[in-house]
Amino acid sequence: MKAISGKRMCQLLDDKEWFLLRVNGSHHIYGKPGRIEKISVPVHGQKSMKPGLQKHIMKIAGISDSDLG
Repeated sequence: MKAISGKRMCQLLDDKEWFLLRVNGSHHIYGKPGRIEKISVPVHGQKSMKPGLQKHIMKIAGISDSDLG
């Protein structure tokens, strides 16, 4: 799994039709109609996300390793 930044994760979520609900400090909160889950993405410049958090977000959002580019 390739490490990506929070900014890149936000782009991937947009591609998967997740919508930005709000921004709380440096965390972008995403939701999707018909889903009860909310996804909180930490956006700290170009800093890479921690592997466990990235994997968890990818699982909820349906993002595969091939989508990371």
